[in-house]
Amino acid sequence: MMPHSTPSRQPHARISLIGLLGSLLLALPALTAAAVPATPLMTLYKFNGPLEMPFYSIGANGPGSPAGSLAQGTSVIPCLVVRNGRALTDAKGTPYVGFEVVVDPSKHNGQAATRKFEQIFAERASLKVENHHCDSSVRYVLNVRDLYVLKKPPFFDPPGKGDPAAAERAGKTELDKIIRVFHNSPECAAVDRDAIGRRARLASAWNRFIAKHDGRWDATTLARAKHLDYSMRTAIFEGHLDRGCTAYGACERNVVVLSIRNRGVGQCLKRQGCKFPGDFQGISSDVGQYNIWDAYLTQISGLTSCYLRTDLANQGDYPLYQGIYSQSVGDAETILYGGTAALTTLFPGNSLNDLTELRHYYHPPAMGKCFPQHQRVEYMSGAVAEKGSDHVLIANTRIQVDDRVGSGYRFKAFRFDQEGPIDAVRVEDNYPGFIVDGRKVSLGGGGGCTPYGVSSGCRFSNIGRYRRTPSWLTAGKPLALNCRIQDRGASCSGSGREHSVTVGGACDIDMMPVSGVH
Repeated sequence: MMPHSTPSRQPHARISLIGLLGSLLLALPALTAAAVPATPLMTLYKFNGPLEMPFYSIGANGPGSPAGSLAQGTSVIPCLVVRNGRALTDAKGTPYVGFEVVVDPSKHNGQAATRKFEQIFAERASLKVENHHCDSSVRYVLNVRDLYVLKKPPFFDPPGKGDPAAAERAGKTELDKIIRVFHNSPECAAVDRDAIGRRARLASAWNRFIAKHDGRWDATTLARAKHLDYSMRTAIFEGHLDRGCTAYGACERNVVVLSIRNRGVGQCLKRQGCKFPGDFQGISSDVGQYNIWDAYLTQISGLTSCYLRTDLANQGDYPLYQGIYSQSVGDAETILYGGTAALTTLFPGNSLNDLTELRHYYHPPAMGKCFPQHQRVEYMSGAVAEKGSDHVLIANTRIQVDDRVGSGYRFKAFRFDQEGPIDAVRVEDNYPGFIVDGRKVSLGGGGGCTPYGVSSGCRFSNIGRYRRTPSWLTAGKPLALNCRIQDRGASCSGSGREHSVTVGGACDIDMMPVSGVH
């Protein structure tokens, strides 16, 4: 019986195998369809630009007429409008993208807006899709050049209020007391309730606070407190918050305040925000000089918040902000109002002339990124890549350009993370088989890069990153500023130990004060 049973089982096995392979083949499109990263959550942003930015109707061969506007800081999910096998672009290949609004800062506020942004950002970062096509319901498009992948969510102070009397008791000087009372006042509480217009609302809040308390403190003292508050806000958020209350971090803040002081004492230029001698408020909050005061950037930081509220002393990042403020406010008051002679005490070993001539600085890590050690790396503000009938959006990112195919190029995603002094680079083949529009590829290389973004004369045994330098760097003298500071550590929780530190000099890769620039 065995010879007869074997043949009867073999066809059975072949049929089962064929069926299994058929099932796998049928399932294969479903397994491979979700092949590329979804478009990220992107934010409508133009530095120091108009509050409202236009969107357009969809035209036959590009964007049509303006159809409305969205507020700067609006976060959207973009998609590609594909008609008759072609993605909607202008004549140079720049795509105009459809969009779904996620958070509109003119309508949405509070912790709900923050959570929604964070949730959608995380979901989009892990999502895989077949392509980036819009569905047929999309009627309007945005210029992709105005969209950026910005990770920080909208920032709002949590609900609650502080204790003005307790805040005043915590102050060390009269100006410090007034600032703390302001941060715990109803006037301050109104500033960050909405995302739009925070810079103007902070100015109005101080004006109302001063009018309310003009019988308690004299006008000069109140005005000085306001100017000191603005200078401290700028110094804290211009500096590297992760340095906290380290000696270097505190010295860095003193350098920022010194630059503000020197723009308002002995020199008062309208183009630098100065309306009258001693206008530290106007100088420190001038968007063109200290770009953290840009309308959108105030939406995502605590710059205009009431960060000294007593009820926030144990919440989130507020203990850090409060520790940094407490460490630096005394030095800042001395720099602004302590007279010229006091400067050499705060910056021992530096000449008075150098100190009073310092009006400019920059942070090399924050300058333009460049990668001369890697070949054929290009920044894409916005381009379309195709693979058969599928189109994907390549925007606000860098790519490594590979071989040419027809009218475009194969490419890979070029990613990097700034890890201390190093740009940790990785190349990812996230869009296999896709060809990017050759009109958006220049292969021109980049110039103006130096190791770490400092003087080209600096020499390093190992180079971890490259950055561009400001045009005015060679017009002045890089200055090394000395400080003796009570170092309380990055968390601001240390007891404090006096530490000597130097910020700047020709080859400081973190901060570069420059004197003598006009």
